[in-house]
Amino acid sequence: MTTVYLELGSKRIFACALEWPGWCRSGRDAERALAALTAYAERYAVVAEQAKIPFEPGDVRVVERVRGGTTTDFGAPEQPASADFAPRDRDTAQRQAALVQAAWDVFADVAAVTPAELRKGPRGGGRDRDKMIDHVIGAEASYARRIGVKHPAPAAGDTAALAALRADILDVLASPSDGTSPPRGGWPAAYAARRIAWHVLDHAWEMQDRATP
Repeated sequence: MTTVYLELGSKRIFACALEWPGWCRSGRDAERALAALTAYAERYAVVAEQAKIPFEPGDVRVVERVRGGTTTDFGAPEQPASADFAPRDRDTAQRQAALVQAAWDVFADVAAVTPAELRKGPRGGGRDRDKMIDHVIGAEASYARRIGVKHPAPAAGDTAALAALRADILDVLASPSDGTSPPRGGWPAAYAARRIAWHVLDHAWEMQDRATP
């Protein structure tokens, strides 16, 4: 059984798997969001395999609905579930961190075989590969501040700075927590893991889709 929460915007709904960081998809209504989530199970299985975590999702069960906002309608999840504020033991925290690392690894593997120029959208929009990579890295530096990790956004090609940023992110995500609420404006680690992995995988899958003629 896969436990899922729905984030309800006025124009878009996200379905997010609570125990699988990054496995979140959206649709115009709950039915479409859940169908999209299920359709992406095979793609998410690659992430679980990279993390060496068995992935047998089974049926989907919605356990919570939360109210989203303008970011939801824009196309990104923005609200944690109540479960994200619960205490996390070390095994759970390390499992979530391993899946985030696996999302990064999958993104790197996809980028390595993606052409520099990607097929444009129906209105001629969409980032090419290198700008997408820069966007993902820049967003991570911003997300990291929500969990108390403060690094400048690594410059393009600065692998040492990127490795340092991600190591500090993983230190937080892999640490157990007692359920204490984060500071105002901060994210609980479980939600941070989901949001970071979602953003990485959303763009990895976009690269794959837009690399085809």
